[in-house]
Amino acid sequence: MKRIEAIIRKTKFEDVKEALLQSDIDWFEYHNVHGIGQSREERIYRGVQYSTDVIERVALAIICRDPLVEPTVKVILEVAHTGEVGDGRIFVSDVIDTWSIRTGEHGDTVLKDKK
Repeated sequence: MKRIEAIIRKTKFEDVKEALLQSDIDWFEYHNVHGIGQSREERIYRGVQYSTDVIERVALAIICRDPLVEPTVKVILEVAHTGEVGDGRIFVSDVIDTWSIRTGEHGDTVLKDKK
């Protein structure tokens, strides 16, 4: 099992969400996050100066079986891509075990489709 964490633009969240739901991913969590990137510019909007140090993004966390990792990452890469600086990052890490609080079962069977 793997954990896929993707940090994406807020403007791309709805598109990525729909694409994930249309693929084999039925559940993921997301959070609004703030980060500091390497681009530090000052912008002026209606006479007010804004710093671009803090970047608003959405962080997605997806736990999936190993065979779904590559297709899931591919969906995120395709849909979240704009080609501009600040498109985000994807991190993949190992998940040692998972438990269902309701049933007490553990392992990747917890992730199986129960439809």
